[in-house]
Amino acid sequence: MYNKKEIIRSNILGRFALIILAGSSLSACSAVDRLSNIGEVPPQSRIINPTQAQNYKPVNMPMPPTQIVEKKGNSLWTGAQQGFFKDQRAKTIGDIMTVTIDIDDKGKMENSTDRSRATAETAALPRLLGMETTLTQVFPEELVTSSLTDGSSDSSYEGEGTTDRKEKIQMKLAVTVTQVLSNGNMVINGSQEVRVNYENRVLKLAGIVRPQDISIDNTVSYEQIAEARIQYGGNGQITDVQQPRYAEQLYDIIFPF
Repeated sequence: MYNKKEIIRSNILGRFALIILAGSSLSACSAVDRLSNIGEVPPQSRIINPTQAQNYKPVNMPMPPTQIVEKKGNSLWTGAQQGFFKDQRAKTIGDIMTVTIDIDDKGKMENSTDRSRATAETAALPRLLGMETTLTQVFPEELVTSSLTDGSSDSSYEGEGTTDRKEKIQMKLAVTVTQVLSNGNMVINGSQEVRVNYENRVLKLAGIVRPQDISIDNTVSYEQIAEARIQYGGNGQITDVQQPRYAEQLYDIIFPF
């Protein structure tokens, strides 16, 4: 028969083993994929319609009431055109424009924490329903009931962290208009992949652009994009070396201290 402590201990060890097994299986699958790609260049994704992507969702933003503009008699001007001559800037679904990205961000943060705590507890049982005289028969040595329990603890914590960040990205990206909202603003989506030797760099961008912010050369700056989502990263040998090993990542997640 197992006692209660052994059952609790076995349950804890069983759960810990399941966590280790799950992490090991995930890392093993990833390791198999990496082994199969030894000596091969990183694969690039194929060109697809962004609106047919698995996680694509049309943008829904607050819109003003639709206005109907009527063309006046004997006039070529409707009031809905941005210029009298043909406008070469992107304005309909499927049109392409160029986004210039020039990010130069810096950030620095410092913090420190110092905490200490000390506790002490003492308890005695000089009288225990008259049974204090019979406790000596249970314990092999002489029992002093005036100091049965005595506990103390002392803990301290000191932490210090510093973050110094600097990011600089200068690129241009051609994007496609995937949706035109009722107020004329355009939803854009684009990606770019550049593979150099065994490193594949990926740049993705999505957001909402006003037609008025598009310059005459059909370009727009990234800070004029509303709800901008810019992703810049990659995959390959250099990126793989910069990442901690799978066991280290699993250890950081499950280690409680």
